Amino acid sequence: MKTYNLLFLCTHNSARSIIGEALASTEPGKKFVGYSAGSTPGTRVHPLAAEIAEKLGYPADKLRSKSWDEFAVPGAPTMDFIITVCDNAAGEVCPVWPGHPATAHWGFPDPSQAIGDDDAKRQAFREVMVGLRKRIELLAALPIDKLDRMSLQSELKKLASV
Repeated sequence: MKTYNLLFLCTHNSARSIIGEALASTEPGKKFVGYSAGSTPGTRVHPLAAEIAEKLGYPADKLRSKSWDEFAVPGAPTMDFIITVCDNAAGEVCPVWPGHPATAHWGFPDPSQAIGDDDAKRQAFREVMVGLRKRIELLAALPIDKLDRMSLQSELKKLASV
């Protein structure tokens, strides 16, 4: 079975995109390999995003904030899908991606900006995880190998409203 590469983009690559990388990589059907990056990556992964990723079974040693430039150079993995998860990244001029991947914006509020006690902050991160998980599961259920590029692009964008 073919696996598909998903790249999740967010400006700082410290929370939402990290959760997307972990969810895609641990998707039960093993249909995806998740990656994440940012236009101006932070210096660290948010501890609550790391906690979620590790609970999903994603290796802690893979958790780091990365520049999207890493994925636009020769020899980088070719992406099948590129998904922005923050409004800033959706509006930025992205690198030219080899292979013309399908793209979509699946926006989520920044959980690292949640206000309140630790439980409220954890809940904000869980909400992002639940939303991304639902969309990734729906993407995994599509007959990806049978869809042409335009149909795949359309289906990917439809998932933004789920």
